[in-house]
Amino acid sequence: MASRTFSTLLLSFSFFISLISPSQSLTCTSQKFTTNNLFDHCTDLPQLTSYLHWSYNSAKSSISIAFIAAPAKPDGWISWAINPTGTGMAGAQALVAFKDSDGLMTVKTFNISSYSSIVPGKLSIDVKNMSAEFSDGLMKIFATVGLPEKGKTTVNQVWQVGPAVADGFPAKHEFQQANLNSKGTLDLLSGQSNGGAAGDSRTKKRNIHGILNAVSWGVLFPIGILIARYLRTFKPEGSTWFYLHVSCQLSSYVIGVAGWGTGLKLGSESKGVQYTGHRNIGIALFSIATLQIFALFLRPKQDHKYRFYWNIYHHGVGYAILVLGIINVFKGLNILDPSKKWKTIYTVVIAALGVIAFLLEAIAWVIVLKKKSNKSTKPYDGSNNGDGRQQPLAP
Repeated sequence: MASRTFSTLLLSFSFFISLISPSQSLTCTSQKFTTNNLFDHCTDLPQLTSYLHWSYNSAKSSISIAFIAAPAKPDGWISWAINPTGTGMAGAQALVAFKDSDGLMTVKTFNISSYSSIVPGKLSIDVKNMSAEFSDGLMKIFATVGLPEKGKTTVNQVWQVGPAVADGFPAKHEFQQANLNSKGTLDLLSGQSNGGAAGDSRTKKRNIHGILNAVSWGVLFPIGILIARYLRTFKPEGSTWFYLHVSCQLSSYVIGVAGWGTGLKLGSESKGVQYTGHRNIGIALFSIATLQIFALFLRPKQDHKYRFYWNIYHHGVGYAILVLGIINVFKGLNILDPSKKWKTIYTVVIAALGVIAFLLEAIAWVIVLKKKSNKSTKPYDGSNNGDGRQQPLAP
């Protein structure tokens, strides 16, 4: 009985293991090739579930490689490249593998001279023995690649996966964190592959940028508006509400400018990566918020004839910043693509502020209507300005 139970458990476990995707269960050391190719080194690359095998030939200053990855979609593509001039995509000498119109695997070379020029062409380095395979959801590129600089045993590598191919041309890949960080250095002798500290630094900057702007435009600025609109209604005799409002909005502006600055820095370091809508809203926010700050110094006195028009401008621009700020925070969250909980937390915060605003608006209207009702029902006592004297009738 015990033997039968053990056999059943073993079969169940084996069936479960068979359901695991090969691309998820393999590491480079367990991968085999149908051509029985043997390589001196291999590494599990840190992004996009990719693997690289290679052998270094010092006499010929070349490497034989096998790059393995799953395309973003079944009809997608994979690519591996050496970049002789930099650490990113621009300048990369790329091998791209995909299925042609007949469903056969093919490899093409792309000399990516710039982000705006991605066309098939001859590489600046020698490439021989190119071939490709597809099995178990994985694409494989094989090639012998000449090194950019003779005797140099460290190279910059870039790898990528994409979702589709149209007319023999790879479609644009995604711009998620893993796609942007799929680059690093490769030490051909030690077998060490480094994902690159630049990617980690950029991720940190992106997170700082997101936090600063979410706190400033997304939280502090709405709170400042609530203070101005409702605290004044409940405490009209003092100026505390005004100083709280100004302090909150100035803090929001300073933090927002810091976030805007990190965004500019990220943009300058990410040539070819553009989030047009997010960027344009950010520029608009900075511009009109700066106008709002300067308008504070031009505020007319309460009894000035232009104060009415200044109030219209001030309130209109303030609500525009409120709406644009919240929209851009959500756009930023979609770009950063953090854990779902962070988007949920911010949604809950905004919803809570909305509920508070609704309740305070209702209370404020009750107070205002009650004051108007008291004024209209107060009986005339024949006094003037409280001095108790009868005023003469107008002639």
